[in-house]
Amino acid sequence: MPTLEVRRDDAERRYELLEDRAVVGFIDFTRDGERVTLVHTEVLEPLRRRGYAAKLVKYALDDLGARGLLVVPKCPFVAHYIESHPEYAGLVT
Repeated sequence: MPTLEVRRDDAERRYELLEDRAVVGFIDFTRDGERVTLVHTEVLEPLRRRGYAAKLVKYALDDLGARGLLVVPKCPFVAHYIESHPEYAGLVT
């Protein structure tokens, strides 16, 4: 079973999903004050359909919510995730 880790990398302006310490997915973001735009989500092709992108988005939304920031879901995957998980609707600006 692979070891999964999700982290925020402020220097690269992205959230990263690591499998056995190798980056296998990410969400690019930009920040303008209290607003964070989630721009693009990507998971390596061979690892898609394992729920990795959803794990990444959940981590990002939980992190942003805990930090009191608002989300602009520019990425279609993130927007769909929020629509499917109404508990995150309050984060959207």
